[in-house]
Amino acid sequence: QVQLVESGGGLAQAGGSVRLSCAASGRTLSIGIMGWFRQVPGKEREFVAAVYWRGNIIGYADSVKGRFTISLDNAKNTLYLQMNSLKPEDTAVYYCASTGVGGAVSPRSSWAYGHWGQGTQVTVSS
Repeated sequence: QVQLVESGGGLAQAGGSVRLSCAASGRTLSIGIMGWFRQVPGKEREFVAAVYWRGNIIGYADSVKGRFTISLDNAKNTLYLQMNSLKPEDTAVYYCASTGVGGAVSPRSSWAYGHWGQGTQVTVSS
């Protein structure tokens, strides 16, 4: 089993920055991909960014490209999401997630991920 715990959410102003962290523990050697997703009430969970556990970035959602950066510190088993130039539409609960060591055919799909954190709220005010 893999346990994921997010931190770093909170309130930010439009144009500001927030950095999210996701600490992984347990069977981390079984992780293939780690990703960030976000969700607002009444909508489906949306892909934000993903990275292979070995470090190669898979990609970003078009809505965050150029503003958000995903990174991984394998020594600390921690995933990060640096969020810059925040917009009110970035307001959501942000989740980190992981797949098994085999990776995923569709790493941008939430169903490909077997382990999830509890989520952290990010609120961007205009």
